[in-house]
Amino acid sequence: MKNTTHLSAVFACLVAATLWGLYWIPLRFLEKSGVSGLWASVLIYFVSFLFIFPRFYTLRADFYASKTLYILLALFAGWTNLGFVLALLEGEVVRVMILFYLSPVWATLLAFFILNERLKKRNIFALLLAIAGVFLISWHPEIEFMKSFDRADFYAITSGFAFAITNILVRKIGGLTHTVKMCSAWFGVIVLAGCGILLTQDSFPIVTLNNLLLIGVLGFPLMIIMTWTAQYAVSNLPIYLSSVLFLFEIIVGAVSAVMLANELITVIQFIGIVMILSAGLINTVKN
Repeated sequence: MKNTTHLSAVFACLVAATLWGLYWIPLRFLEKSGVSGLWASVLIYFVSFLFIFPRFYTLRADFYASKTLYILLALFAGWTNLGFVLALLEGEVVRVMILFYLSPVWATLLAFFILNERLKKRNIFALLLAIAGVFLISWHPEIEFMKSFDRADFYAITSGFAFAITNILVRKIGGLTHTVKMCSAWFGVIVLAGCGILLTQDSFPIVTLNNLLLIGVLGFPLMIIMTWTAQYAVSNLPIYLSSVLFLFEIIVGAVSAVMLANELITVIQFIGIVMILSAGLINTVKN
């Protein structure tokens, strides 16, 4: 029975990584069709929220028992999703995914400051390695270093940081109901994206049958599958194994971006990618 659960969790992890690695494709299609990232986020997550809300309503006591932490979870998990979407739309797919995957490094630092977990020498080495990797990824010989950072990089790094905080909050809450967690995160996306629409005065999206069908499919069942498979994998696999398997998302994203978006990776950027991935592995693999 344990072997079956283990194998199904590995499969779920690879499914989640594959779907998230390809998520940029429908998002960019929607953007080209007149649906901005903010509007796409509101509409997709609203569809998901509607389908799962009846179940959430029956579990509302869980929410009220830790209301403050769930509100914080909604904000940080909301930005994790929204920031990642905006970064994918504005930046290079591979670069965005790599910068997002600095999250294991942030998680280590947050665990040290918030959870009082011991910071080992290998954690410090991983942090320095990751920072060096960011420098190499962002390095352009003809551009000053800080000027090479753009808004997509900001979205990717901050959403990865928010993801690390989300994981800390999940551990703080303890026995977390998956349904309540998903609803909190999706509601956070809707609220933050809605605020973004109001602040930027983003125009109403172009309504076509193709757009409506794609938004509907992305909201249900795709987003629910993407979220549930990721949660199932994390819940049933050791963190060192799930963290390694989730890196498959970067491979899927890189291959699809090279094939469909004609993105190119320089040798220096590739070295930076290896350094950041190595930093993540150092922080997650125990031995």
